Amino acid sequence: MAGIGKPRILAVLAVLALLLTACQGGETGGGGEEAGVKTDIGVTTEPCPGGNPDRDCIYLGVLSDLTEGPFRALAVPITDGQKAFWKRVNDQGGIGGKYEVNIETYTRDNKYNPQEHVAKYREIEPKILALGQTLGTPPTLAGLPLYKEADIIAAPASWWSGWEFEDVILESGYSYCTEAMNGLDWASEEFGKPGTVMAVHYPGDYGGDSAAGVAEWAKANGVDFQTEAHAVQTTPNAQAGNQDAAVERILRSDPDVVMVATGPAEMAEIVGKAAAQGYKGRFIGSVPTYNPALLKSEAAPAIKALYHFVSPWGPWGSDTPAHRAMQEAAGGKAPANDGYTFGWIWSYPLKAVLERAVENGDLTRAGVRAAVTQVNVDYEGALPDKSYNGEPNQTAVRQALIAKPDESAPLGSSVLKDFFVGPTAEKFDFTKPCVAAG
Repeated sequence: MAGIGKPRILAVLAVLALLLTACQGGETGGGGEEAGVKTDIGVTTEPCPGGNPDRDCIYLGVLSDLTEGPFRALAVPITDGQKAFWKRVNDQGGIGGKYEVNIETYTRDNKYNPQEHVAKYREIEPKILALGQTLGTPPTLAGLPLYKEADIIAAPASWWSGWEFEDVILESGYSYCTEAMNGLDWASEEFGKPGTVMAVHYPGDYGGDSAAGVAEWAKANGVDFQTEAHAVQTTPNAQAGNQDAAVERILRSDPDVVMVATGPAEMAEIVGKAAAQGYKGRFIGSVPTYNPALLKSEAAPAIKALYHFVSPWGPWGSDTPAHRAMQEAAGGKAPANDGYTFGWIWSYPLKAVLERAVENGDLTRAGVRAAVTQVNVDYEGALPDKSYNGEPNQTAVRQALIAKPDESAPLGSSVLKDFFVGPTAEKFDFTKPCVAAG
């Protein structure tokens, strides 16, 4: 048999490479232009699984805490709320009347673990146009350099103040930092100005951001706050075993108000044990600390007596066009908790950006990233309109509301004070993240 010369081998390899590239392109969109819209990765000319056969498909990824992390009780409803949001978008004609959105195929469990988050991101990145959800501040920070490198924009399930300074992140609502300021401003108005405050918080950029807000509030209001004495770090029970050390610090210092930034189970243990041992001060929780299932726990009496939480928007039962659309999409059946509401509201910015990218004729990753600063997000009344074009000190959302545990409300909480901006948050000079990424 005659041998094959080197030039011929190279030619064969070149053809195989082209075929391989073409096959890969078929799976991920691969690039092209149709009806005046450029696409590359994460957009296919094939319909979404089970979708309208006349529409192309946009694939979004989800990295969430679905099984064993501290926020799994919230994360599953968050993900369900996002599925319902995008189904409504698809049912109403999709994006630009040409594309449907699939947010289910590339959903992965990050276990609230930064290493797991990055591993799962690398797995789905070649298949997606953007991230419909990236849950948790520490996991999202671990993935952030990779998002930037790949022109992946992402909707965070997190309220770290640093997101205001990142051009690939589509944050919604206030930050943990301004949340703490508003919570303490409200506590001052409701119960009298506290003489002492304490922050009990997870380490890192969720709890650390909240504790930084407590420190800023104390500084602005002339209240002594020494980090070593008044900022108490704790960790999820999966690591710490229990919250006894945090409770002991509260009892020893006896602050007037404790700002809590932990998971729901940890908050309940802290409030319940502190109250059982005689603590009579007030607890203000960051919004991720609450889960209505806690009203069936042993800590329920203490939670109802001593605890309120700050929220970036109204709970499930609120009366806005966004909430009514969400309730209708769920068939009138209430979800397990307000994670569902979070997931729904967090999805509005990405919808606005995708629509703008299609209008621009550029649905490539780079085109989508470029569209971020061109949108004015309409939250259908759940939040004021939001722009990502401008300095954070002008564009950052500072509004909050105060909610209370309420067994008579649809999801176990009701609004005690509607949207407001406290004097400390209003005056805060937002020129950098309250706490640096760590």
